[in-house]
Amino acid sequence: MVLYFYPKDNTSGCTTEAVGFRDIAEKFADNNAVVIGVSKDSVNSHRKFADKYSLPFILLADEDKKAIDLYGVFKEKKMYGKTVMGVKRTTFVIDEYGVIERIYSDVKAAGHAEEVYCSLVKR
Repeated sequence: MVLYFYPKDNTSGCTTEAVGFRDIAEKFADNNAVVIGVSKDSVNSHRKFADKYSLPFILLADEDKKAIDLYGVFKEKKMYGKTVMGVKRTTFVIDEYGVIERIYSDVKAAGHAEEVYCSLVKR
C-alpha cells in the first residue's frame, strides 16, 4: 500500500501529487499496490476533488486527524515565510503484513508518484 498524506484538496501541490498518482495508477495496480490519499478535508471535498481530476484511488477524510496524528505528519512547517502547524506531505509504503517499508518525508509533489513507483519495482 502507498499511503500518502497531503495538506489540502484542490491546492496546486496537492493536485500535482494526486494527478501524478492518477497518471500511473495502472502501474501501481499491476504491481499489486493500492494507493490511498489522506487529508483532513471532508468526504464532500474529497468527492469533488476526485471527480474533478478523475482520481481512481481512495481518498480518506481524516477530519478529526486521528490517522494524521498516529502517523506523526501534523508538524511545524514553513508557508509563505511563516511557521505554521499543518499536514506535512509524507508518504508511507506499507507491505502486505502492515509493516512500513519506506517513509518519504519532505515530499516534492512533482515527480513523487514516479519516485515511489520506481522504489516499488526495485524491491
